[in-house]
Amino acid sequence: MAKQRKIIHVDMDAFYASVEQRDFPELKGKPLIVGGQPDNRGVVAACSYEARKFGIHSAMASSRAYRLCPEAIFVRPRFDAYKEASNQIREIFWRYASEVEPLSLDEAYLDVTYTESFNGSATLIAKAIKSEILAETGLIASAGVSYNKFLAKIASDMDKPDGLYLIRPEQGQEFVNQLPIGKFHGIGPATETKMKNLGIHTGNELRQKTLAELTERFGKSGQYYYNIARAIDDRPVRSQRIRKSLGKETTFAEDILSIPDLNNILLDLAEQVLGSLNKHNMQGRTVTVKVKYADFQQVTRAQTLDHSISFADLQEWLPKLLARTEAGHKPVRLVGLSLSGFELPVVVENGQAQLDLVLNSENMR
Repeated sequence: MAKQRKIIHVDMDAFYASVEQRDFPELKGKPLIVGGQPDNRGVVAACSYEARKFGIHSAMASSRAYRLCPEAIFVRPRFDAYKEASNQIREIFWRYASEVEPLSLDEAYLDVTYTESFNGSATLIAKAIKSEILAETGLIASAGVSYNKFLAKIASDMDKPDGLYLIRPEQGQEFVNQLPIGKFHGIGPATETKMKNLGIHTGNELRQKTLAELTERFGKSGQYYYNIARAIDDRPVRSQRIRKSLGKETTFAEDILSIPDLNNILLDLAEQVLGSLNKHNMQGRTVTVKVKYADFQQVTRAQTLDHSISFADLQEWLPKLLARTEAGHKPVRLVGLSLSGFELPVVVENGQAQLDLVLNSENMR
């Protein structure tokens, strides 16, 4: 019997605007718009929840956003900052998921079917991911948990912001039956209008249509609509990269100047990273220390050894790598540690060599 799939969809809340409010605290609690200025042909790329209360949304003309909320603060996008935050978040995903499929900088599907953490409870894994994202980046995420990508995506939007919503296998069909057709992922405004003209307003009404009818009306998409109306979505979560490193970092509530304190924090991170690698039966040969100063400047220092890195190696090299930064002279707001250069055990299955990265777990909870 095939193992019940466990899929998480993580969607960052007001991502671009939240990064701006995190990096510039004076913007917190204010209607913030990331995008073009209102005095030209600019467009809203993102906006804070405070701005959304005025009816502002992404892709809206900045001039219209200004008319809706004249007191709104407009800032230009800083994509480097968003990409950096996105990379941090994806590293957290890889601590738990066997497959990670990013959809954009601020959302991704995770397959945690074979994850052992929290006795395989997908809901507790999602909760842990949300907590680690908040602790390490200062940003808030919403998560949806279900047995396929379609339902996980819908679930992540059910309780925003800071949401966590579970749709169990036995709940899938009834959930889809009650869902307004405009809420279906993959059904845009034009298709929604077309469906409503056919008398399709809910998932239950969509399910009354035969595959032949849907294919005739919507072409190749008809098969997809037929399946999701029955809460069926067999699309796999497809990773777009092979994990090349595993790391952990922490952002401090107050900047730190003390070298001994920073060394102790790095050693604590080292224990956690080594523990994660051991769970996957993996070993690394390169250690990288990341330091972000109070002024948000960031540096990394790395060392590659000729053997697999042990905790004793890290006790020796972490102080040396930290000494190659300006820590101790400049206040530090974040430190991180990652191991790479993996040596992966290989097993042979069905005559083919495969990376031994498969974990086991129990049922979705």
